[in-house]
Amino acid sequence: MPSEQTIRLRPAEPGDVAPITDVVCMAYAKWIPIIGRKPRPMTVDYEKAVQEHDFDLAHLDSRLIGLIETILHDDHLWIENIAVRPEDQGRGVGQELLRHAEKKALSAGLREIRLLTNAAFETNLNLYGKIGYVTDRREPFMGGITVYMRKQIG
Repeated sequence: MPSEQTIRLRPAEPGDVAPITDVVCMAYAKWIPIIGRKPRPMTVDYEKAVQEHDFDLAHLDSRLIGLIETILHDDHLWIENIAVRPEDQGRGVGQELLRHAEKKALSAGLREIRLLTNAAFETNLNLYGKIGYVTDRREPFMGGITVYMRKQIG
């Protein structure tokens, strides 16, 4: 992101459900032809998810450009979803959201972050590997492979 443009993060509110759903659907649409179905995040009830999980929203000016959905566990922070608008991908927004998750985990006294992704989502795997995530295991799921990853922090 250009230095004069600052990403502002804020917690989601119930009124953010529609924009969250829009960003997720835009971000994941590119994977439909690759896996032959809608990725699971495109099918979530975000009204319920916003009530049950933490969402941090990334804004550039007044525009929602990305989000990260997390769940605190006793021994790790789980990243349920991270999504960035297609036109803002490749500009460091995802990395900033992941750094935010690390700070959130550390402030909760946690030293590990976990997530999963589809093995077909090569750009995601490359990003996670580049910033220190390692593969924990791979499991078959809906005709593909789910890759479970973790990162030790702090």
